Amino acid sequence: MDAEKDNTKTVMDADDNKYPPEKSPKDDKDNNQAEIENNDNNNNNSNNEDCPEKSKEDQELPQKERVNTPSSPKSPSNADPKPEEAESLESEIQEEEKVPDEEVKIQESSSPLPPDLNKVSEEIDQFISSMSSLENDKSTPPDLPIFVEQFVVLVEAKMEDYDSGDSPMKCSRLSEEDSASFLEAVNRVSSLSKALTKFSSEYKYACSINRIGGILQRAMSYLEEEFKSLLEDYKIHESDPKPKQPAPSSSNQEPDQNPQSESSPAEESNISEEILSNLIRLSKAMIAGGYEAECCQVYFVARRNALEESLHKLGFEKHSIDDVHKMSWESLEREIEAWIRTFKQCATAYFSTERKLSDSIFSDHSSISQSIFGGLAHGVTIQLLNFAEAVALTKRAAEKLFKFIDIYEGLRDILLELEKLFPEEWVIGLKTEASMIRSHLGEAMISIFTELENSIKADSAKTQVPGGAVHPLTKYIMNYLEYASEYKETLEQVFREHQKIERADSATGSEFEYNSQTENVHSETVKQSPFQAQITKLMDLLDANVESKSKLYKDPALGSIFMMNNGRYILKKIKGSTEFNSLMGVTWYRKKSSDLRNYHKGYQRETWGKLLGCLHPEGLTANGKVVKPVLKERFKSFNAMFDEIHKTQSNWVVGDEQLQSELRVSISNMVIPAYRSFLGRYSQVFTPGRQTEKYIKYQPEDIETYIDELFDGTATPMGRKKS
Repeated sequence: MDAEKDNTKTVMDADDNKYPPEKSPKDDKDNNQAEIENNDNNNNNSNNEDCPEKSKEDQELPQKERVNTPSSPKSPSNADPKPEEAESLESEIQEEEKVPDEEVKIQESSSPLPPDLNKVSEEIDQFISSMSSLENDKSTPPDLPIFVEQFVVLVEAKMEDYDSGDSPMKCSRLSEEDSASFLEAVNRVSSLSKALTKFSSEYKYACSINRIGGILQRAMSYLEEEFKSLLEDYKIHESDPKPKQPAPSSSNQEPDQNPQSESSPAEESNISEEILSNLIRLSKAMIAGGYEAECCQVYFVARRNALEESLHKLGFEKHSIDDVHKMSWESLEREIEAWIRTFKQCATAYFSTERKLSDSIFSDHSSISQSIFGGLAHGVTIQLLNFAEAVALTKRAAEKLFKFIDIYEGLRDILLELEKLFPEEWVIGLKTEASMIRSHLGEAMISIFTELENSIKADSAKTQVPGGAVHPLTKYIMNYLEYASEYKETLEQVFREHQKIERADSATGSEFEYNSQTENVHSETVKQSPFQAQITKLMDLLDANVESKSKLYKDPALGSIFMMNNGRYILKKIKGSTEFNSLMGVTWYRKKSSDLRNYHKGYQRETWGKLLGCLHPEGLTANGKVVKPVLKERFKSFNAMFDEIHKTQSNWVVGDEQLQSELRVSISNMVIPAYRSFLGRYSQVFTPGRQTEKYIKYQPEDIETYIDELFDGTATPMGRKKS
């Protein structure tokens, strides 16, 4: 009897786990005995109760029959019990049926407990493993056990809790435990679906495969929305649009260390570790569920939009070639500056961050990570290269040279950084594209220097510069070349590459064979580079142009002042720039300085040589006596000539203070000693008083004062002599 009671109780416990939780224990009570006998034989029949091939009558018939059978198990002998035994058995059965109210309440409170998801999950894992071992086996696969149905029901319930109504519960708002449990369940559904799909030819699996597939699709759609939401809500780069620099607190860090390399993807992308962890788990679940394409598409679109927004914040906008060609130069300059900032930021920060982020999120799938990152970075890079190509094809103009150089250097230097990030096959294509753009930029730069040559030759204006000041052409060319020399290394590269192309295209040699002439003219012993030859050619053209303009002045002295002003300006510009100075060389500089000294001597001879002729003693004496009328004429001539020089040359301009001082000092050293000597020798000839004042107009100190008023560019009235 005790054995029968235990058997009955065990079967009842099994029934509690067998049925879905919505069935009450009272409904099960009448069927307990029937279920005991049917437990081992009809498990699979109850699992397939939703399938269309089984009628409701077929499923219910065994149960109706069993309700009328005795609830106690029969002995194997099937012999009728003795009267005493039968009477005792009936008594025990009646006692069992009289269950106290307390026991009924206990059963009612304990029996509806749902199946445990963890336990069912373990059974599912074992079932999946067993199904995998049957894949190569020719034997018929088993019927689905009831725990598969229980697992499906439990997962459906979870989906209803999270993905129901208009406001589904976000996975990111779940507790870590609930989120992990849900994703584990989804992954298990994916594995179960794959395991059953391998036996899709089995008709008995059809209903379950369809049902599990529907659950999986719903779960994947839910995860896809979660994945998309997280990517859009937590955009990278948005708080750091400027190129990253080492933090001030790390000032003691070695210069060659890269602090970015030690930071995590979450730190670089402003995404919390929690969000990054969620993204990783969601991507793994989607890929495991067979939704790799959807996962990659969502990620790619979200990251592409984030990158484009970051580029917009840096000032870079998409422009067609026509848009670029229609822009004013001022607008295009701003676009180029934004392009340079953006290109550098992408190569040094954005792309590396994107690479680390994709590698983290798709850590188990390196090929996916590489493909997604490559597509993102390649698309942005091509967009940037297209802009550079459009700029290279705009109309050439001298003012565009330096922006062209900036783009050229960006393509040259930044692509070196990109080579570390892109796959080799993509690097080859990008380098080819960039090389072509650099070639176009190089051609544009070469043509700009050619146009500069032509502009110097064509500047044949006959208008004199007032006061012999520096000519505007000299200022423009020298400032331009000084600025260009700061890009010496890059321009050397441009001219060398262009020379190679020219030599390859023509057997007649390069345009830059001018350097051999430069060597002969300036006695250079070291062969010049193509860029040096170009600069030297421009300087020689400028010299020739300035010299021709000096002949426009009727006064040769003013022509000399003009040449000194322009020459000093040129030397000062060259001396002030290390790069410019190295391009021109010591020999050229010395020759130019020598030319200036010659102009200086020419000026002194033309102006002050004639004045000193008045102070020459020759012809002033006869028979040992001073010829007073001749002396008077000499003083009158000196005064008149000096007055005219002061009046005229006070209007002349010497803008360089050092040159101005040198001229005044040289004039004073030349004139004042001679005048002082002449005055001391012949002033006593005149009668003191009126006659002396009439002919001796200036004292030596007066001469010095008036000389210091020369070359100011403004005429001043002659003052009275000092007493």
